[in-house]
Amino acid sequence: MTVIISIASFILVLGILVTVHEFGHFWVARKCGVKVLRFSVGFGKPLLTFRRKNDPTEYVIAGIPLGGYVKMLDENEGSVDEKEKHLAFNNKSLFSKFLIVLAGPAFNLIFAFFAFWVILTIGEDGLKPVIGGFSESGVAIHSGLEVGDEIIKVNERPASIWRVAVGLMASEMLDKGEVSLTVVKAGGQLNNITVRFDPDNLPQPSDIVNRIGIEPRLPVIKPIVGDVASGEPGDLAGLQKGDFIQRVNGSDVNTWRRWVELTRSSPNVLMRVDVLRKGQVLELMITPKKIIENDVAIGRIGVSPIIDADMSQGFHANYTLVGFSAITEAATQTVSYSLLTVKLIGRMLIGEASVQNLSGPISLAQYAGKSVGIGLIPFLKFLAFVSVSLGVMNLLPIPMLDGGHLFFYLIEAVKGSPVSNRTQGIFMRVGMFLILCLMVLAVFIDIGRLMA
Repeated sequence: MTVIISIASFILVLGILVTVHEFGHFWVARKCGVKVLRFSVGFGKPLLTFRRKNDPTEYVIAGIPLGGYVKMLDENEGSVDEKEKHLAFNNKSLFSKFLIVLAGPAFNLIFAFFAFWVILTIGEDGLKPVIGGFSESGVAIHSGLEVGDEIIKVNERPASIWRVAVGLMASEMLDKGEVSLTVVKAGGQLNNITVRFDPDNLPQPSDIVNRIGIEPRLPVIKPIVGDVASGEPGDLAGLQKGDFIQRVNGSDVNTWRRWVELTRSSPNVLMRVDVLRKGQVLELMITPKKIIENDVAIGRIGVSPIIDADMSQGFHANYTLVGFSAITEAATQTVSYSLLTVKLIGRMLIGEASVQNLSGPISLAQYAGKSVGIGLIPFLKFLAFVSVSLGVMNLLPIPMLDGGHLFFYLIEAVKGSPVSNRTQGIFMRVGMFLILCLMVLAVFIDIGRLMA
């Protein structure tokens, strides 16, 4: 069932983002007076085809959901009636061609901005960004931060929940190697504290949160089982709602956090668990399922705790922005993640970042399935991040991508004449080879993660 959900979610994500991308090309082409013959989401054999009244475009949903295309009237791709030559793409001005090609990636970035704005407007619930502890191997322990400090701003950007604070810290430190935090001390005074990495020892992107090394303040939750996911290891081993976890392999378990630590550190390892149920102690044998999280193998059994709402209320907050603040922050996030994507690609090209940071279709399907299962806000965030990546990747000056076509148009603008068809053909073949190599590499990395 998990695999089916992941595949369906992946197709949904691709369908949305490909539609947005191709609609950008389609809409601007229409505005520039180009006749669009076909708007296709997907490749291969059409599954659904329809036309609208007085509309020359054929709309198609095809069977291979790995992209899409907009087919325009073009003398380079076939004969064009004399009466329609003014509607052909090749007869439009260089500026119009540039805008039509640029529109696809631009619409992906606009979509990401809109998604970020919706997330900020709806708001997110989460833990307050109060520091509960430090990792001895992290850099934050030597920064001047203290247990009990509440982070309110990250590089002057608001952060009222832990997830946002850590996300901003990770992106800023990946970008610049340091970040400025505004914190409220236990006594109420405001302090600005800088956390930085050694510039000669920058972490891999997947390890950046661990290398920062801060942990949130959490309410002490008793190790009492709440919901049990059907078909997961906890359910298969016989755990039930209300079970009180007492011991694991003979060691006492006093908090839910300790229980989570034990299960996460035991992927595919059999655990002997003593639970108290209706006054009787039962012994259950549980083997946590191995999953990959941030490129690390952890164990998961599919259970959640019973949480005392009154006790945990003081540990949670809501992160919401409205009006101009939401628009400004959504724009900042879109630009920030776009630049971060470019810099990460650059670091991989020069060897400062591992190609293991690439995500292929298998990883994207897993992330899509997880985000759909969690809720609307995580799913919108995933859509926004992938849309940014898709927009930026398509702007790279690689033949076969939109950025490659834009690069040819820039050369044409400088030299006063188009790049020859022969030269374009050679570079297109090179571009296709590079893209295929990248796709194969990403798939092999995904398979490696599954087998780790």
